[in-house]
Amino acid sequence: MEETKPKEISSTKMFDGYNKRYKHYSPTLGCSMTFYIYFPPTPKSSSHKFPVLYWLSGLTCTDENFIIKAGAQRTAASEGIALIAPDTSPRGLNVEGEADSWDFGVGAGFYLNAKQEKWKNWRMYDYVTKELPSLLSENFAQLDTSRASIFGHSMGGHGALTVYLKNLDKYKSVSAFAPIVNPINCPWGQKAFTNYLGENKTDWEEYDATCLISKFKDVSATILIDQGQDDSFLQNQLLPHKFEEACRLANVPLLLRMHAGYDHSFFFIASFIDDHIRHHAQALKL
Repeated sequence: MEETKPKEISSTKMFDGYNKRYKHYSPTLGCSMTFYIYFPPTPKSSSHKFPVLYWLSGLTCTDENFIIKAGAQRTAASEGIALIAPDTSPRGLNVEGEADSWDFGVGAGFYLNAKQEKWKNWRMYDYVTKELPSLLSENFAQLDTSRASIFGHSMGGHGALTVYLKNLDKYKSVSAFAPIVNPINCPWGQKAFTNYLGENKTDWEEYDATCLISKFKDVSATILIDQGQDDSFLQNQLLPHKFEEACRLANVPLLLRMHAGYDHSFFFIASFIDDHIRHHAQALKL
């Protein structure tokens, strides 16, 4: 059995804090996983604990993309928030077909618990909501995992929204960049859900933010979404206005910001990441 306790595999100083990467064996996923933590500069009070902000990445990403490209550490350091960046799927299981396409399998866990036997290790929902928070709580005394928020991009934006809506007691706030908000009605979601969950559409709705929003009337924190208007996936995959309409009908506070000229890339994320960190800082410090 591999080590379940996280082992530090790299450390880089940045804005007086540290990007630290860890490896551990995940019983939930049945394989070794890596994740990043950005620790802000530690205050003089040694008893201080940082609130945590989970980032869920999009299709094809690992735990590294956000840490390297988003430029989130400067504001996280000044706000005193720890950033947690897990990977996007199990790796190294060598399931037949897991790497046949970029939008399904490895790097495309969709933050759900698969119901189909072939994909039984694809349990990123439980990994993100249960195993990882417990691991952090047990191994990092400087983190206050009871004060947590969550955000993400594209597939990870879908993950952040659904995880938040299904666990309003665990997260103070949510935001997303170009999220897949209505996966039951877009090609990416239909492909993933058919393979992971099977043909039962009721099971699909459990992982669709547009469907979930009507069930959760007690959302008090404003949901923040930024979307580039030149995003090539906007019209057929992302469908933000479906979610906007569902929020309006459910009377859920949503700030959907459409940005002319911006695409789906980390250049877009980096342009507005500070707003998102501050959005969560406000909620985490209440």
